[in-house]
Amino acid sequence: MPRHPVAERPFIVIWEATQACPLACRHCRAEARPDRDAAELTTDEAVDLMAQVAGFGRPPPLFVITGGDPFQRPDLSTLVRCGAELGLPVSVSPSGTPTLTRQALAELREAGARAVSLSVDAATAASHDGFRGVPGVYDLTMRAWRDAADLGLKVQINTTVTRDTVDDLPEIAARVRDRQALLWSVFFLVPTGRGRDLRSLDAADTEDVLHTLYDLGENVPVKTTEAHHFRRVCLQRAILARRREDPTEVLGLGPLYRRMRRRLDELGLTDRRRARRAPTQVAGGSGFVFISHRGEVQPSGFLPVSAGNVRQRSLVDIYRTAPLFTGLRDPDRLRGRCGGCEFRRVCGGSRARAYAVTGDLYAEEPACGYQPGSFPYPADLPR
Repeated sequence: MPRHPVAERPFIVIWEATQACPLACRHCRAEARPDRDAAELTTDEAVDLMAQVAGFGRPPPLFVITGGDPFQRPDLSTLVRCGAELGLPVSVSPSGTPTLTRQALAELREAGARAVSLSVDAATAASHDGFRGVPGVYDLTMRAWRDAADLGLKVQINTTVTRDTVDDLPEIAARVRDRQALLWSVFFLVPTGRGRDLRSLDAADTEDVLHTLYDLGENVPVKTTEAHHFRRVCLQRAILARRREDPTEVLGLGPLYRRMRRRLDELGLTDRRRARRAPTQVAGGSGFVFISHRGEVQPSGFLPVSAGNVRQRSLVDIYRTAPLFTGLRDPDRLRGRCGGCEFRRVCGGSRARAYAVTGDLYAEEPACGYQPGSFPYPADLPR
């Protein structure tokens, strides 16, 4: 659980500094473009935004500058420095482009950035570059990963899962382990932006992948993005482990899980080497807030519904009082299976995916196949 009530302050703030990016990624929620938008927040407006983030109080939320490609803004180092001077823990999420040099990373580090997040979406250069739409991106990313670590920046690796890339996950996990990344964030595709044209996992395969990620947890620091039912999976697995029950049989896991589990064993990814990272109870609008390049305040980048604009209204006020945000923090508004699920207060499903698929913010999670009440040990859940 976050240390402070998520109704009062977010755990993390993501700012889309620009939509400009030279890549043509197949899953891009921003549908990035080659040139910067004239309506982007200016340098002064961006500094004001960071002051608003600091206004949530101490300790301040994590502040991530993303894009597009943040390096398309010539003021990036200035912005990082201003954020650090305001006391914000600043991270940057750059694209794998020729701008991502060791010198550029060193400038971020000198300006006060604490971490970078890099995207690795496939286990081979050919597949990754095909996903990103430009040749050479994989090699640039691997080099940047090494350079960032050498410079003392923490490195988070982001991976988007689709039906076409899911079998690469064990190999990517091995690389995360071997290079000792701070965190591996596995993004489950939301059909928005260019991602509408990609093939998502169905609910059964999503369940198999979530259990695979659980198996990795004592070897690789892993989290999920837009797969909030990973929290349910963690609770179920903890109970079954105490009872010494086989999750494959009890929960009816499928062939994808069995195949991936065999590959994890082959790669030595199921040894117990570290404490498991518990999934943080943070979701769009509840501990998480996204600000677009034009200042629109959204629950997440994958949920393109605005609650206001930081040019006209305080981010603190929007986050705390806007009906969009207060509604998303109320699990009793959930409908369908999510509304009747005993795990709804620790999960709640991806509101971004529900909205993208149905147009209803509170509809049941399309990528979850759990039937409420079907877990065989309900008496163990309160503890």
